[in-house]
Amino acid sequence: MPSPRELLNQVKAVITEVQPDEAQAHLGQAVFLDVREPDEYQQGALPGAVHLPRGHLEFQVEGRIPDKSAKVVIYCAGGTRSAFAAKTLADLGYTDVVSMVGGFNRWKDEDRPWSTPQALSADQRNRYQRHLLMPTVGEAGQLKLLDSKVLLLGAGGLGSPAALYLAAAGVGTLGIVDMDVVDESNLQRQILHNMDRIGERKVDSAKKTITLLNPDVNVVGYDVRLGADNVLDVIDGYDLIVDGTDNFPTRYLLNDASLVKRIPVVHGSIFQFDGQVTVFDPYNGPCYRCLIPVPPPADQAPSCAEAGVLGVLPGIVGSIQAVEAIKMLLGLGEPLVGRLLAYDALDESFRTFNVRRDPACPACGPDAGEIVIAEYDDLCMPHAH
Repeated sequence: MPSPRELLNQVKAVITEVQPDEAQAHLGQAVFLDVREPDEYQQGALPGAVHLPRGHLEFQVEGRIPDKSAKVVIYCAGGTRSAFAAKTLADLGYTDVVSMVGGFNRWKDEDRPWSTPQALSADQRNRYQRHLLMPTVGEAGQLKLLDSKVLLLGAGGLGSPAALYLAAAGVGTLGIVDMDVVDESNLQRQILHNMDRIGERKVDSAKKTITLLNPDVNVVGYDVRLGADNVLDVIDGYDLIVDGTDNFPTRYLLNDASLVKRIPVVHGSIFQFDGQVTVFDPYNGPCYRCLIPVPPPADQAPSCAEAGVLGVLPGIVGSIQAVEAIKMLLGLGEPLVGRLLAYDALDESFRTFNVRRDPACPACGPDAGEIVIAEYDDLCMPHAH
C-alpha cells in the first residue's frame, strides 16, 4: 500500500501545478476554485473564488462549474488538497485544470490580493439549507438574495404571497407601498393580515408578519399614495419591483418611472378565475405601454371589488411573481420577459403569449421622446386588490 506521501507524488506526476505569480495572471479570466473547509474560507479567500470543500467536490462541481473546458485554478491551504482535487476534475473530464503551489497560505504571505468573503451565519446556513443544496443558488446566490432590495406595490392579494415567499427566501430588503388599512373583507385572500390586525395600517401589519417569519428581512413601509410627485423617489435604489396594483393610472405611472430608473417590474393581475404574469425589463423587452398602449374605458375594466376574485387565485399569481423576482435577482432560467403567462383556474391551464416591443412605443421605442412622469387619474378609478 502506498503511503500518503507516495500517493501525493503519484498525483503530482499527472497534474499541472502553477506558482502563485502565474495564477495571479489569470485573476478575472480563470475560475478559481477554493477547496478548503468553510471555516478556512471565511477567514479569507481569493477575489471571486468559487468555494466548494474537497469533500463535496465529486458530486457538486459540475453544477458549480458547468463548462468543462474553462480554465480552473484550484487552491487549498498549502497545495495538497488542491492537487488531489485537480486529479479528480481531470477524471471528471475537465480539460484545463491546474493546482496552485503553496495554496492560500503562500498567496497571503506574498501579499497578493485577498479578502474576507461575505459568509452566512450558522443560523442562516440552517435556515436556507435547501437553497444551499441547489448548485444554481448555493451560498453565493443566497448572499445575493440577502443583499437584494425588492419593492412591492401593494400588501393585498398579490403582494401577500409575493412578500411571504420573498421574505422566506431571504430577500434582504422588502419595501411595501400601501396606504390602506386592513378590512375584514381583505382576509379572504390577503394572507399577510389577520383578524387581530383589522383597522391597522397594512404596511404595519405586513411588517409584523414578515419579521415574525424571517428576522433577516428589513421591511421598509411606505404608507403613501404613489403619485407623480413621489414615485421616482420611492422606487429609487430598488433592484426590482413587484407590481400588485390593479388600476391603470398606477400601472402607467409605474411603467414610466421604471423606464426612467431602469428597474425591472414583475407585473401580475387577477380577475375572478383568471390571472396573468409578465416581466417588464426596461429596454430589454416590452414595457407595459407596448402591451396595453391605451387603457380600456373604466366601465370595461371592473375591479375585484366590483367583479370578485377567487380567494386562492392571487396566491397562485403572487407566488409566480415571487418566482420571477428571484429568477431576475439571481439571473436564473428564462424570466417572463417578452412573454405573458395566462392562468385559468377553471380549467387549470397555463398559456404563454409572446409580447414584442413596439417600435412605435411612446415610452420605450427608439423614437420616444423624454419620459414625463405624470398623473393618469382620468383613465379610471383606482381600486385595491
